[in-house]
Amino acid sequence: MTAKPVSNKRAAGRAGEDDAAEYLAGRGYRVLYRNFRYGRYGEIDIIALAGGVVCFVEVKSRSGDAFGTPAEAVGYAKRNKILAVANHFLRVGGLGANKLRFDVVEVYYDKGDRAGDARKPVKIRHIENAFGES
Repeated sequence: MTAKPVSNKRAAGRAGEDDAAEYLAGRGYRVLYRNFRYGRYGEIDIIALAGGVVCFVEVKSRSGDAFGTPAEAVGYAKRNKILAVANHFLRVGGLGANKLRFDVVEVYYDKGDRAGDARKPVKIRHIENAFGES
């Protein structure tokens, strides 16, 4: 993974998404879209194909688990937003016949990294089918 300068929360989130996309691509996923937005419903960080499966991926970055794991931050409301955006994508994207999966990628950074520092992930954890069967 490459180190990226990080100056604020939005940039930190973007760096996590970049590292997650690079991680997935390195494992054979074909990233179709990044930050796919549907009006007021929200966005999906990454939409990728993996062996005929359309994967809707939420990325969460943290420097530790003091307040729970990054995946635990994807609660009921966030899941519903992701589902709404995914449904819209399937209506307009023409990929509705494929199998679907909702994943979470946790990107961990060293606690010593501060805003403005180059960040390099110390751990990436990919949780496939994080929302259960779909």
